[in-house]
Amino acid sequence: MYALLSVSDKKNIDIFAKELISLGYEILSTGGTLKVLRKHGIACIDISSYIDSKELFDGRVKTLHPKIHGGILFRRDNDSDIKVAKDANIFAINLVCVNLYPFKAITKKTNDFDEIIENIDIGGPSLIRAAAKNFKDVVVVVNPDDYQNIIQNLKNNNTLEFRKSLMIKAFEHTAEYDCFIANYMNERFNNGFGDSKFIFGKKFIATKYGENPHQNGALYEFEDYWSKNFEIIKGESSFNNFLDLSNAFKIANAFDKNAICIIKHGNPCGFALKESLVESYKEALKCDNVSAYGGVVAINGELDYSLAKIMNEMFFEAIIAHFITKEALEVFNSKKRLRLFCLNKNTSDSYDFRRISGGFLLQNMDLIDDNEVLHSKQVSKIRVSKNQMQDLLVAYKLAAFTKSNCVTYVKDSVLVGIGMGLTSRVDSARLAILKAKDMGLDLEGSSLASEAFFPFRDSVDLAASVGVSAIVQPGGSIRDNEVIESANEHNIAMYFTNKRHFLH
Repeated sequence: MYALLSVSDKKNIDIFAKELISLGYEILSTGGTLKVLRKHGIACIDISSYIDSKELFDGRVKTLHPKIHGGILFRRDNDSDIKVAKDANIFAINLVCVNLYPFKAITKKTNDFDEIIENIDIGGPSLIRAAAKNFKDVVVVVNPDDYQNIIQNLKNNNTLEFRKSLMIKAFEHTAEYDCFIANYMNERFNNGFGDSKFIFGKKFIATKYGENPHQNGALYEFEDYWSKNFEIIKGESSFNNFLDLSNAFKIANAFDKNAICIIKHGNPCGFALKESLVESYKEALKCDNVSAYGGVVAINGELDYSLAKIMNEMFFEAIIAHFITKEALEVFNSKKRLRLFCLNKNTSDSYDFRRISGGFLLQNMDLIDDNEVLHSKQVSKIRVSKNQMQDLLVAYKLAAFTKSNCVTYVKDSVLVGIGMGLTSRVDSARLAILKAKDMGLDLEGSSLASEAFFPFRDSVDLAASVGVSAIVQPGGSIRDNEVIESANEHNIAMYFTNKRHFLH
C-alpha cells in the first residue's frame, strides 16, 4: 500500500515517513519532500517515475494524474471501481500527507505579485480534497503536529471515527487557505471590500456556555493571536469574561503604561492613569466602586505583590495583565472564584464586523489616534493647559471605546464620571453627574469628552453646572455655534476633533 507525502512544512516528515514504512507503506513523494527523505536515507518513489510523466511547467503540474487521484478516490468496496482501477493499472494510495505552499507567509514577505501567484497551491488542495472525500478508505494528514497521534492510531485500529476527524481538519485547512487567497486578492484590488468576504478563525477554547447557560459558546482566534499571547493562570474564563477582558484590555493598552481599566457588563466603571499601577488602581476604584465589585480589571503592566495585596481586598471576577508575578499569585490563593490571565499583546485587527439578522456588517477597524485630540481645533476663547489636554485625551479615548451615546468626565487622568448607551446624549451626561454625586466625587475642574457632536447646548450647560473646565468633541452639529457660545459663556475651553467615534 502507498502513502503519498508532499509537504511545504517539512518538520518531522522524515520521522513520519520512517514510521509509515515500518507499518508497511511504500512512500510516494515529489520535489523538495523527495530530496529531504532521500537525504535521510529513506526509500521512496519519485512520483514522476511512478506515473511515467515528468513534472511540467516548473513544477506547476506534478500530481495531477489519474494514477494519483484514481489511487486516492476509487471506492474500495465498489466492484466497478475496483475493476476500473485494475484495468487502468491504478493502485490504492491509502494515506495522503500534504500541507500547502506558504501563500500567507509569502504575502507578508513580498509585494511581488508574480512570486505571490506562484505560491498558490493547485495540486496540494486537490490531493487533500480527494483524500478527504474518500476518508472511509484514506487517511488524510495536513498538520505535522498530528504525526505522532496518527501513527499511534494506525498501529492500533485506524477507526472510521478517527479518519472522519482528520477529514474535517482537511476541509478546514483547504477552506482557510482559499479564504485567505480570496481575501488577499480583494484587499489588493478591491480595497478589502469585494463581492465576498470570508471570516475564518481557529477554535482556541470552548467556554462553559455562551452569554447565558442555555447557549453554547467558544472563542475562535484570528491567526494565532490568543494561542501565542494569552495564558490562563487561574480559573476558567467564561464567554462574557472574554467580552469584558477584550474591551478592558483594549482601553488599558490605548495608553503607554500604568493604566488600569475596570469593566462591568461591557462598559468602563473605573479608569486611571497615574505614576504607578498601585496609585492607578486606587484612583480607578473611585469612579464606581459599587459596580466594580464582580467586574473585570485590565492592567497595562505587571501585576506584582504590592498591587495584588490591595486588589485582594475587592472581589473581581477576572484580572488580566501583561505579566503576573509568583508573589502576586500567592496573594490570590484564597480567591477561589477569581480568574487570572496574562495577555502580552494588544490586537491590531484591520476589520470589524457585526452580526445582524441574515448577515453581517463589515467595516475598517476604528482607530483612535492621540493627534486627534493633541492637534484638535480650539473653537472657544479659552485655551487648555497641558494637564487639561492630557485629561481631554484620556476622556476622549474612553468615550471612543464605550457604547454610544457616551460622555466621560476625567480629572487628573482619572475617570470621575461616565454615562453611556442612552438614547439621548444629555441623558448620558446627566447620568454621569448623578453617579459621580452618589460616589461623592467633585467634578469641579474636570474635562469632558463626547464621542459624537452635541446636538444642542444643553449638555454644555449641564457640564458648566458641575464645574467642567474643558470639553473635546467631534463637532459637526448644525447648532455648533450655539454649543460654542455656551462654552464661552461658561468660560469652558472647547476643542473639535472633526472625527466621530460611534460605537453601536
